[in-house]
Amino acid sequence: MTSETGARLVLGPFNRVEGDLEVTLEIADGRVAAARVNAPLYRGFERMLLGRDPRDALVITPRICGICSISQSAAAARALGAAMGIVPTPAGAAMAALIHAAENVADHLTHFHLFFMPDFARPDYAGRAWHSRAMARFTAMEGGAQRSAIAARAELLHVMGLLAGKWPHTLAIQPGGVTRAPGLREKARLGATLRAFRRYLESVLFGGPLEDFVALGSVTALMGWTRGDVGLFLEIAADLDLAALGRGSGRYLSFGAYQQEEGPVFAAGRWDGGLLDLDPAAIAEDPSHAWMLGGVAHPWQGETEPDETMAAPAYSWCKAPRLAGLGQEVGALARQVVDGHQLARALAQGGGGVLARVAGRLLELARTQMAMEKLVVGIDPGAAYMARGTLPGAGQGAGLVEAARGALGHWMRIEDGRIASYQIIAPTTWNFSPRDAAGVPGPLEAALEGVTVEGPGAIAVQHVVRSFDPCMVCTVH
Repeated sequence: MTSETGARLVLGPFNRVEGDLEVTLEIADGRVAAARVNAPLYRGFERMLLGRDPRDALVITPRICGICSISQSAAAARALGAAMGIVPTPAGAAMAALIHAAENVADHLTHFHLFFMPDFARPDYAGRAWHSRAMARFTAMEGGAQRSAIAARAELLHVMGLLAGKWPHTLAIQPGGVTRAPGLREKARLGATLRAFRRYLESVLFGGPLEDFVALGSVTALMGWTRGDVGLFLEIAADLDLAALGRGSGRYLSFGAYQQEEGPVFAAGRWDGGLLDLDPAAIAEDPSHAWMLGGVAHPWQGETEPDETMAAPAYSWCKAPRLAGLGQEVGALARQVVDGHQLARALAQGGGGVLARVAGRLLELARTQMAMEKLVVGIDPGAAYMARGTLPGAGQGAGLVEAARGALGHWMRIEDGRIASYQIIAPTTWNFSPRDAAGVPGPLEAALEGVTVEGPGAIAVQHVVRSFDPCMVCTVH
């Protein structure tokens, strides 16, 4: 897991991470003085799409990832729809949102139980008052919390069977809506599925009504929540001061989640000490520290040209996305901060750390469950679920959506009826970005600075890394 030469420590490959990840740390006085995050696997999806029929993006881009394929599908459908000049019908947008939300909730559940919490069952924490309970609940492959979460997740994903046909890699989400119109039978089954999932959330994970958790308005109130597995996490977080660990810049970005006729369920925008408008035209990718050719460019002008020399100062296949020249943290916490939730904004004060990111994910899980229930109640079997359109010979469109891990953008340009350019910026591209041309580190790199390096696996460093919930296969296209 680790190797060390003098004041340099290399961590990787990380287990319990989707894809390949390596982190190089420069250490001074037992703390991280600087970090460099390497995405060491190049995949080339953006190049695979060139010259293809634009509809192929709906088939190929979901294969980027097996755990957030719906997010890729939604972004591709939005980009193609924009190029075609059509929008989904209101009912189609609602069902696309329900499919997408179910996947994001499943991802949040997986991250908490399988990726993040097992680290607290490690021998490093033997002797802590909570350690035996953490072992019983979260030991990898054995914990009771994990078994119940996996069962609940499997039940929740019945939503996919009812609306999307299959998961992952569905073709149910199209530019004009969804391919299947739910009837009364599907509405009843969807309602039963979500009621069962709520019972699990309220009896096991949160240990109380979701509405009570969502109503928490301060960090003090949050830390007073003692019920369920969430209460155990908060006890651990208080003991280890996870609120102060891995603090970020306090800049947050959200493209807006689950677009509906009246607007997104969770608002679009950016936050930097206050709510600011989002201008997608201000996005640019900087390849100065990536093994990529080309210069700083907006995705409309972006290229995916690997630099086979892999020469310094580059150290990753990941480009450095910036908004108005600044790095942005994305994810569930960012969505809830931008959406204006009081607890999320309290957690984010001073640049939210590990506690803020995980608590933000739990807050969103509860709020999204409530949103899904509302979407099911609104199902009208007689509504139109698909708008028709024709492919243009030339055009362009952007698909900006929110995956579980944050802001996801697809930019498609069509010429002569074929894909002439396709660029993707994934959430982990934002969060695990390398340095830019000015030498400014990406969000994770900055959050690692000052973290104490101790234990055989530099466990505090691992907590910070996992708090961002990396999906490295989505990062490098």
